[in-house]
Amino acid sequence: MTLQIHAWERPLLSMAQEAWRMEGLASTGSVRDKASLDKALLEIAYAHSKTITAHHSRSFYLASSLLPVDKQRAVRALYAFCRTVDDLVDRPTGDPQTALLTWRKQALAPHPPADDLVAVAWADARTRYQIPPGYSEQLLDGVSRDLEQTRYDTFDDLVTYAYGVASTVGLMSMHIVGFLDPAAIPYAIKLGVALQLTNILRDVREDWGRGRVYLPQEELAFFSVTEADLAKGRVDDRWRTFMRFQIARNRQLYDESWPGIALLNKDSRFAIAAAAELYRGILDDIEAHDYDVFNRRAYVSTWGKLGKLPGIWWRSRQLSPHQHLNAESAIRNPEYAT
Repeated sequence: MTLQIHAWERPLLSMAQEAWRMEGLASTGSVRDKASLDKALLEIAYAHSKTITAHHSRSFYLASSLLPVDKQRAVRALYAFCRTVDDLVDRPTGDPQTALLTWRKQALAPHPPADDLVAVAWADARTRYQIPPGYSEQLLDGVSRDLEQTRYDTFDDLVTYAYGVASTVGLMSMHIVGFLDPAAIPYAIKLGVALQLTNILRDVREDWGRGRVYLPQEELAFFSVTEADLAKGRVDDRWRTFMRFQIARNRQLYDESWPGIALLNKDSRFAIAAAAELYRGILDDIEAHDYDVFNRRAYVSTWGKLGKLPGIWWRSRQLSPHQHLNAESAIRNPEYAT
């Protein structure tokens, strides 16, 4: 399968390239040396990240459990870092802009304060796995957009936001789980966008309550869906048609991102495949309940997740990294397209 690069992906690839070039600026010694002297603190910090992950995302917690222990700890530290950023914006206790600026300095400091367990775990993880610092900066910038922007005119506008808040997470995760070639980058971007679009479709009611509409205004208008319809939670033929279109595009992105799993280290492919496929199952649940995301929150049950794992494992075992050499062209030239 040849890598497909859509026009809207080219600017995202450029942003990923920019962050990648910052890799050499990452501190690789100071945090690790300090952390190694305080193993007890690190154990507490990683345990705290584990608790945050288990509480907020059962799907991610289950998928990360399929990783080797060291990688498992690191991706949960990444999750806790991202969750903290989200909560500062979505559940502020004071001025969110000031809180976010303070957290940016603290969370990315080479020597975070010992009483900030999330920052301690994340400092160790990002240094241990040499994660380019630009990705963390891009994520913080992406989340901070929620403080200023509540509507997105086009799908192209939306995916730029999705890159900042989700694709960056995939790119950081890629460094933790290990990858065979930079050709994995465009696939990580696709998967991040796919996951964020699923979030958006599931959380229409919740986002409306916060004064935000992530659904592209241009596409809402095309399907004759108004914000008054969103406010009333109206599920009619217009909404169903709109959601069918959104879900079909979302599934296509999951399909296009799947081959990239072959470019990850063998010991991590199953975990990443599970994370993608379990989240994708939310789309099935939305369909099964007549596209009503206003009166219930779509989810996949624990038994449903466990039932999917054998098939996901088998599919992940069939992947071969030698089929995706064209992806390297996309990294070196963002204008590459097929």
